[in-house]
Amino acid sequence: MKLSEKAIIVSAPSGAGKTTIVKRLLAAFPQLEFSVSACSRPKREGETDGVDYYFISADEFRKMISDDGLLEWQEVYPGSFYGTPKKEIERIWNDGKVVIFDVDVLGGVNLKRIFGNRALSVFIRPPSMEVLEERLRNRQTEGLQSLTTRLSKAAFELDFAGRFDRVIVNDKLEAAVDEAIAVVGAFISDENESQE
Repeated sequence: MKLSEKAIIVSAPSGAGKTTIVKRLLAAFPQLEFSVSACSRPKREGETDGVDYYFISADEFRKMISDDGLLEWQEVYPGSFYGTPKKEIERIWNDGKVVIFDVDVLGGVNLKRIFGNRALSVFIRPPSMEVLEERLRNRQTEGLQSLTTRLSKAAFELDFAGRFDRVIVNDKLEAAVDEAIAVVGAFISDENESQE
């Protein structure tokens, strides 16, 4: 299997550390390229359109759905859509790179179903719900209602860990990063995997 046919899917409940781990994987492997998702939520401080996400309105997102422009999508919270534009995958694979996704848990399950053996799916698990709550509070980006919603969703998402190829517990970040690098390195260096 060529690199340009492979994908790495990293998913986790919000606050479990997946974005940090994805950034470290990108730094470790020049053959990886980040798939920029589209979303309908407002841009947060420090985020850049076209780098972190393609920030579009909910109406623009619904048009992408109706135009079949998305590989997968989810309405993660009411009126808050996230999805993977098909053009992103084509662009990355045409450049001869391995696509890496930083997606919510249901998006990760859907992408694994679509890509099968061409993808390695990794679930980043928090050591406990208490630690996850503390991390979300420390981010100081959530109001009480949003925090409650995210924690409830995280409890639901943890049930999907078994649907992923690998589960990495992010208790100590450096150990989790090292494990992710080892797993991803083995996957992208194996040129003889059977295709589905």
